[in-house]
Amino acid sequence: MIAPRPDFAHLRRLTDDTGLFEHARHATARRAHGYCTDDVARGLVVTCRQPDPDQSVLGLAEVYLTFLCHAQDKSGAFHNRLGFDRQWQDPAGLGDWWGRALWGLGTAAAHSPLPWLRTEALCAFALGAAQRSADPHAMAFAGLGAAQVLHRYPEDTAAASLLADAAATVSVLPADPAWPWPVKRLTYANAALAEVVILAGHVAKDQLLLGRGLVMLKWLHTVQSGPDGLSVIPAGGWNLGEERGDRDQQPIEVAALADAYATAFAVTGDPVWQTYLQQAVSWFCGNNDTATVMWDPSTHGGYDGLTPEGPNLNQGAESTLAFLSTMQHAQRMAPI
Repeated sequence: MIAPRPDFAHLRRLTDDTGLFEHARHATARRAHGYCTDDVARGLVVTCRQPDPDQSVLGLAEVYLTFLCHAQDKSGAFHNRLGFDRQWQDPAGLGDWWGRALWGLGTAAAHSPLPWLRTEALCAFALGAAQRSADPHAMAFAGLGAAQVLHRYPEDTAAASLLADAAATVSVLPADPAWPWPVKRLTYANAALAEVVILAGHVAKDQLLLGRGLVMLKWLHTVQSGPDGLSVIPAGGWNLGEERGDRDQQPIEVAALADAYATAFAVTGDPVWQTYLQQAVSWFCGNNDTATVMWDPSTHGGYDGLTPEGPNLNQGAESTLAFLSTMQHAQRMAPI
């Protein structure tokens, strides 16, 4: 299997001078559905961690940073949904989009090659990092951003506090040993919860916390493995005793697993995590339940879901970014 190199052609197709369109019909942006902070933040993560970005990728990152700064209010909370008429459709809040915005800003502050962009991203991150969310996913995403800030600015106390609080939120020991997970149901991007615990344990040199995160991730891998590679949690979520059913598998779940596997390998050096990362890459390349390639080589967009009959041919922002993110890991991965 040869993984394709990340190509940002479809991401450019979905981006205008305001932000990143959320949905597409096949490869055509659906402007009527507008933009969302969730996807723009994902876009900032992917564009800012691209090695040696060309001017077009830098331009995408600039658009995404500007959108996030516009979405943030004076308290550090964020609006999520912006209509094509450039009007916000929701109040600012601390849902998943707040966490993802901080993840994007933290990644930009740590990795953008543009000094002005790093400075602006760090300023917006600091304002948002003063807040806390009651939602475990939101805190996990925010903690991932904090870990990125600490990678470049290890003395940043606001980032350190946010990362510690995020890990504390999502590393609660479960009452049922058969369900070693901090929430009662697996939903989407689940691996982010394990990844933030791993990072927090690594940064704090807390072997107990690090071990807990690795156990979480190993269990999550086990329940999402099938005879043909990864067989991930479908749309709608899953709990013990439920049938997986015929619901779509979501590319975002595979991308979150890839992120977490890469982090676990970087922290531990254990090659098993690199093997698992290869499985995530392979899922997009056809090693999945229906032997379906999950991207369009003519557009470089990622398909929106894996159905029992094959791919959902729409190529929205979330799935395209999931594909690009995972292929970025493939380019960094040593042969195994």
